[in-house]
Amino acid sequence: MNNKKIGQYIQFLRKQKGLSQKELAERICVSFQAVSKWETGDNLPDASILLDLADILDTTTDKILSGGSTVLRKNKRVNIEGLKEGITALEDLETFFGRTSAFYIGAVSGINDRLQINIEN
Repeated sequence: MNNKKIGQYIQFLRKQKGLSQKELAERICVSFQAVSKWETGDNLPDASILLDLADILDTTTDKILSGGSTVLRKNKRVNIEGLKEGITALEDLETFFGRTSAFYIGAVSGINDRLQINIEN
């Protein structure tokens, strides 16, 4: 884990939400100094508040602890039927919304980021 990267990610999300350090601190019942120390990488959030922090910042605990990176789980298996179903769903999105729609582009981007692949659109 990279404390600096984690802190930068927390700060990025906090600012994206328009929250001050004090406002975020009040929502999770810590001091604003604690939030400041997270953001500088001097400390990490306590495990007991990670779920609340992730909820407030609209992210996941694994993304917080990876500094915003997508964590690829190597133990997951995908079967052929699941792949076919996913491809069909993606084709349906393209049909209904169009290849240039933000919804379709966002779906492809999300798949690419999550699976660390490059589906061409």
